[in-house]
Amino acid sequence: MQTSSRCTPDASTHCVIQDYWLTPVSAEITNTLTNLLFVVLSLLGARSCLRNNHDRIFLVTFAGYAAVGCGSFLFHSTLKYPMQLVDELSMIYTTCISCYSSFTYKRSRVYALAVALALSGLAVFITGYYHYLQDPTFHQRMYALLTATVLFRGFYVMESNLRPGRAVRASKPPFDKPGLLSPMERARLDARDRAILNRMWSMVFYGLTVFLGGFAIWQLDNVYCGTIRRWRREIGLPWGILLEGHGWWHLMTGTGAYFYIVWGIWLRHCMNGKADEYELVWPRLLLSLPEVQLKRSPPGTRRGEIVDGEAKKAK
Repeated sequence: MQTSSRCTPDASTHCVIQDYWLTPVSAEITNTLTNLLFVVLSLLGARSCLRNNHDRIFLVTFAGYAAVGCGSFLFHSTLKYPMQLVDELSMIYTTCISCYSSFTYKRSRVYALAVALALSGLAVFITGYYHYLQDPTFHQRMYALLTATVLFRGFYVMESNLRPGRAVRASKPPFDKPGLLSPMERARLDARDRAILNRMWSMVFYGLTVFLGGFAIWQLDNVYCGTIRRWRREIGLPWGILLEGHGWWHLMTGTGAYFYIVWGIWLRHCMNGKADEYELVWPRLLLSLPEVQLKRSPPGTRRGEIVDGEAKKAK
C-alpha cells in the first residue's frame, strides 16, 4: 500500500500525519473517526430538544453541528479540496446560525430579516474570499471573530438578564411585575438566579477550557511536527495514536461546542421566564455531559407549576 506523509506547518488541518497508513479507505483514520463525536452528540442534543421542548432553533444548531463533523469526516477520509471547503465553511455557517439566534431574540421581523441578510452576506463573502485566497489563516481568523462575537453576546445577555440588581430580568414568572412580589418571593428569585449564574459560569469555563485546550494541542502538533511524528513511530500502535494532536482537537472542540449549545438552551429558557420549569442535569464534572431537562412535577401538580407557597403576590 502506497503511503505519503505531510509535515507542513502551514497546512490547514495539521501535520505529522502519514496518509493511508492503516487502510486505503481513509487517508487519516484517526482524524476521520474522531469526528464521529460530533454525530453522536448532535443526535443526543436533537433528542433532548424534542423530549424537553427546547426552542426549534437549537434543532437547527445541532444539525449544523453535525454538518461540521460530517464535513470533517469526509475531508480527512479523502483529503480532497471540495471536502476541505465543506469541513471548514460549515464551521462558519453554523456559527452564523448561532449569531442569528443570539441577536434576533424577541426582536421585530424586520430586524431579524436585516440580521439574516447581513449574516448571509458575510457568509457568502467569507466563502468567496477564502476560495480565492485558499489561506487557512483567513478562515481561522473569521471563525475566531464570529465565535468571540457569539460568546461575548451570550455573556452580556446572561449577566443583564439574570444578575440581581441589574436590568429587569426576563427570567421570572409572568406575574412578576413591579409591586406584585413579596420580599420573600423576590429573595427566592434572586437566590435562584444567582445559583443559575454560578452553574452557567462553571459550564462556560469548563467548555472554554476544553475548547481552547484542543486548539493549543493542535498548534503544538503543528509546531513540533517532526518530533511528534518520531515519537509516534517509536511508541508504535496502539498508544502512538494518543499523539495524534489533530484528533484531540476534534474531540475537545466538539465537546466544548456542545457545552456552548447546552448553555444557550438553558439561557434561552431563563429568558423565556421558564427558569423554574427547567434544570441543568450534570451529575459529574469530568465524566458526564450536561443536559437541560424539564423538571419533574410533584404528584398532583401540573408541569411547571410552582408549589409550597412560592410565587405569592404581595397584597
